[in-house]
Amino acid sequence: MEFEPWMLLIFPLFFGMGWLAARIDIKDLLSESKALPHSYFQGLNFLLNEQQDKAIEAFIEVVKVDPQTIELHFALGSLFRRRGEVDRALRMHHSLLDRADLDNDKRQQAVFELAQDYLKAGIFDRAESLFRELEKTPYAKPALEFLLELFQKEHDWIKAIGVAQQLEALSGESRGKLAALFYCELASEEIAAGDADAARGHLRQALTTYPDAVRASMMLGDMALAEGRPDEAIAFWKDIEAQDAQYLPLVAERLLNVHRDLGRDAEGIALLRGYLDRYHSIDLMNVLFDAVLKSEGSSSAYKLVREELMRNPSLLGLDKLLEARLLEVPMDRRADVELVKDLVHKRTRNLATYHCGHCGFKARQFYWHCPACQSWDSYQPRRTEETGIPI
Repeated sequence: MEFEPWMLLIFPLFFGMGWLAARIDIKDLLSESKALPHSYFQGLNFLLNEQQDKAIEAFIEVVKVDPQTIELHFALGSLFRRRGEVDRALRMHHSLLDRADLDNDKRQQAVFELAQDYLKAGIFDRAESLFRELEKTPYAKPALEFLLELFQKEHDWIKAIGVAQQLEALSGESRGKLAALFYCELASEEIAAGDADAARGHLRQALTTYPDAVRASMMLGDMALAEGRPDEAIAFWKDIEAQDAQYLPLVAERLLNVHRDLGRDAEGIALLRGYLDRYHSIDLMNVLFDAVLKSEGSSSAYKLVREELMRNPSLLGLDKLLEARLLEVPMDRRADVELVKDLVHKRTRNLATYHCGHCGFKARQFYWHCPACQSWDSYQPRRTEETGIPI
């Protein structure tokens, strides 16, 4: 295409149109800025200077001067709730719901925020009612998540199970494992109340809902033993190998004690030896060590720990090996071994803990429900050293 002189006229034309558009945008921006209350700019200035309390007060003045600032209402209400000023959050969100000009989307958002305020305030009946209003709206999933939290706080496990099932149907994400844990909580309360039949029924429901519900098998075994059916208890605890073998250490001592009470010590030791051969575990080794020490003597116990330590080196295993060695060495050499053992034991103290995978809380005992962050099934049934988590 050849250059034509008339094309030179196009460039000034484009430049002029761009300049005119920029002038219009600047005028609009200046007009909008002049329409904003002075308190708005004060609030921004306070935020930039990290003076949050003064910024909040300035933004409240904006809301008073210009009630149309809906998004600012939402932002302030949410901020008040996070700061623990629930009364102010409630007033802010109630004022939004009282507005006749609020469209349906904003009204649903206001209901969602208000429900969270009531949950934070501990007014659970009002919170539940408002969250239920949102079940057919775009807020259905987060509302159900909050309802799940609410029912856990109230220990209303039946409703919690119902909400878990609703969430599974809505999102397609499996909630069977969580529902099974709620059934176990329900069974625990019924056992404490002396209603064994109801507890057993709910534990069976837990296994129907989630066949790998280890906790349900453990509890059914405990109930069978308490009711004088030791072989049935053993069968329930043995089921755990097929469900999730890493939980076997949690029932190792129970299995050994029941076999001992039945006069079948050798069978119990052989069972745990088989587990230890297939699934390395420090806790399994510890239980088996004590049993072998009592039944077969210190030489066999030492050999057991030594062989396991060669297969799976660990400081916790070394600590147990030194304990076994102390029983073997002559008195004149025992002081040196005791010194080494004390040093290793001090080092391993923090390794012999369970660890919450959600918040990092560490504990000497195993929890199904983290006491720190309230997460479910967040503890691995293995000690910190075995999981490779830094101390």
